[in-house]
Amino acid sequence: MLFFKEADMFLRSDAAQFLATDSPDSPQATTQREDMASISKMENGKFRAQVYRDGVRKSKVFATRKEAKQWGARQEYLLENAPEVNSRIPFGDILDRYGREKSSKKKGARPEIIRIERIRRDRLAKVALGDLRVTDFAEWRDKRLTEVKSSSVRRELEQMSAVLRIARTEWALMSSNPLEGLKWPSDSPPRDRIATQKEIEALRISAGSDLFTLTGRTFQAWLFAIETGMRAGEIAGLRSKHIDGVRAHLSETKNGDARDVPLSKEALRLLSGLPESDAVFNLSSSQISSLWRKLRDRAGVKDLTFHDSRHMAVSRMARKLHVLDLARVIGHRDIKMLMRYYNTSVEDLASQLD
Repeated sequence: MLFFKEADMFLRSDAAQFLATDSPDSPQATTQREDMASISKMENGKFRAQVYRDGVRKSKVFATRKEAKQWGARQEYLLENAPEVNSRIPFGDILDRYGREKSSKKKGARPEIIRIERIRRDRLAKVALGDLRVTDFAEWRDKRLTEVKSSSVRRELEQMSAVLRIARTEWALMSSNPLEGLKWPSDSPPRDRIATQKEIEALRISAGSDLFTLTGRTFQAWLFAIETGMRAGEIAGLRSKHIDGVRAHLSETKNGDARDVPLSKEALRLLSGLPESDAVFNLSSSQISSLWRKLRDRAGVKDLTFHDSRHMAVSRMARKLHVLDLARVIGHRDIKMLMRYYNTSVEDLASQLD
């Protein structure tokens, strides 16, 4: 972080000297500066300065034309001279800045910040921006594939790609993206884990029937997820005020869009058995995750996640709902994403044809 401050001080002092010796208000400089920075008067009497260079666009509104000219001149100078300073910034510092300024403001901040912190511990984070090459990322990719699944590697590559894109377009720290040209690993095949009736009964016994216990409510939440297709975080955030007749209103979801989830008779029955509370299941996301693993392992059920309930929900709903209605219930903008969860068997499809 110290490097960013030193670099900014260097540019500020250099830019100040530049502006002092070649003021945009001097007769000789007026035309030159306006050619470099576009100044336009707005309807409210203020002035908008716009600067565009090498794919980077900056814009700001000022009370006077003089302020707009001065800002435009400084931005042009910084864009022109920053690369030689920026090239020495370690990639890890860029990751850190993205985490503070971008990730921290997102609803799903925690997973993204965890990914960034993991990448920052890698040798790749020590490489200066100006030295980053596609070969560095290829080496990182090959090493990472020996540690985790290809889907995890793809998510981390998507994260680094987003960071580098912001560094280039918004922060003007680089003129090109060194990730371009890298061959990404193939995405892992979607999970198709469906719990058998025998496994469900084993889970029921492990959880117990007392809904005043945490494990009892966790299993009830899993059954509710199968009926609704809701994620663990959405279930944890469900409040009594969100239940209106045969629908549950979700104001905060993974993709940021609010949605209404229809409640089947079975879903309503599952809700009616819960102890009365403002937080419907009275469980946090982390509690659901840890308690699920506990009751699953005690039941002797292998390789079944809480999120697999979503696969089961989509497969069940697909027999009853049109694909557009299904996408609306599940909360997918891209219908192709449903294929990650759609697991209707050939036998089920054949029976629907008769």
